[in-house]
Amino acid sequence: MNAIRQVQALNKRELENVVPPEASWHADYRDTAYIYIGSLPSDLSEGDILTIFSQYGEPVHLNLVRDKETGKSKGFAFLKYEDQRSTDLAVDNLGGATILGRMIRVDHARYKRKEEEGLEDNVAALTVGETGERSKVNSEEAAQKRATKHGDSDTDTEDRKIQQRPLLKEEKELQKLIEEHDDEDPMKEYLIQEKREEVAKALERLNKRKERRSDNTEKEDKHGHRHRHHRYHNRRHRGDRSYSPEREKQFSRHERSKSPSQLRERRHHRGRRDRG
Repeated sequence: MNAIRQVQALNKRELENVVPPEASWHADYRDTAYIYIGSLPSDLSEGDILTIFSQYGEPVHLNLVRDKETGKSKGFAFLKYEDQRSTDLAVDNLGGATILGRMIRVDHARYKRKEEEGLEDNVAALTVGETGERSKVNSEEAAQKRATKHGDSDTDTEDRKIQQRPLLKEEKELQKLIEEHDDEDPMKEYLIQEKREEVAKALERLNKRKERRSDNTEKEDKHGHRHRHHRYHNRRHRGDRSYSPEREKQFSRHERSKSPSQLRERRHHRGRRDRG
């Protein structure tokens, strides 16, 4: 932190006094095209570092120092530019910048390569390796999507529902940030990460609201089923009373109680009605 403040104070003083480039403190490092980058987030890769620092020149060599046993980043690196003047721009503009919540330190450095690094610049190889890894990841994701596409219909239906869902406000803001924010801004990745966290929280709130609505709908359906069953039972009960066996027996006894003359007269009227 003190080193960052010292560099910022030097730059401010030179700006105020309009110091020419040949008299600048940067001139003490005209013999090296290396810079030191410290306080890096541990999950930042070589590709990420190249993306951030390439906005001020063409990097040709990078050594992100890693633990020999675990392979994890130790949080600092040495980067060499093709043009030595690019180091001045990187130190002035990126020293004190915040990346993924950490303020990084950028300073001039006289760096001597280790034997395992060799004499050849490695940025071209690192770029190819990073691209290869991304291509592999993209291929795996594409294969997974194809497998999902040909999977069961329930999954397809769920995917269509997700695609048809209107974008949340946070999702729109994230999309705009990715598409429209200046790619040369070293803070872009950090801002995107923050916005993604906001999107995750918004989606969690949305899912909770959906679960509550689903529970309420289920309760209403159960209540409606009980109500309909009660009405059907009452109707059936009333129907059974209207056409009960007891009433049929009473009707039969009534018919049998009629005299033979009444029955003949009834059949006579029925025959005349049929002929007519």
